[in-house]
Amino acid sequence: MARTRTPVVSGWFTENAPDGGGFRLLGTRCSACTAVFFPREDAYCRNPRCPGGAELAEVPLSPRGRVWSYTDGRYRPPAPYVSDPAEPWEPYTLLAVELEAEGMVVLGQAAPGVGLADLAVGMEVEVVGGVLNEDAGTAWTTWLFRPVGGVA
Repeated sequence: MARTRTPVVSGWFTENAPDGGGFRLLGTRCSACTAVFFPREDAYCRNPRCPGGAELAEVPLSPRGRVWSYTDGRYRPPAPYVSDPAEPWEPYTLLAVELEAEGMVVLGQAAPGVGLADLAVGMEVEVVGGVLNEDAGTAWTTWLFRPVGGVA
């Protein structure tokens, strides 16, 4: 049975960037102060130094960045995260990645098969799409990070 691919959070990423860049996180850029935000901001500029009166435009963020920090999650997450207590628990790897052009740090899980031993602070990684969870009719999609050129 084919599952419908549905973003975990609508509007935070695209699988088909307008510049032909494939999977990209989506942020917003203020036209007055050029500050970039992720998660996106659609109501007002969050920069306290912004002169105001500007438009916020959606922008695809850098597809690559450098590992700023990383750790593993060895506990079963609480609700609202989906975790069947009858299923065996598998740890997951979390990364904080400083995006190449924006210089902001974004959190995300590592791609399947990427563990702590495969990572190092300063390593170049890329953002890719992946599936966070699947249920009867839906594949819930999200962003993941993996080392550039595959697992180190």
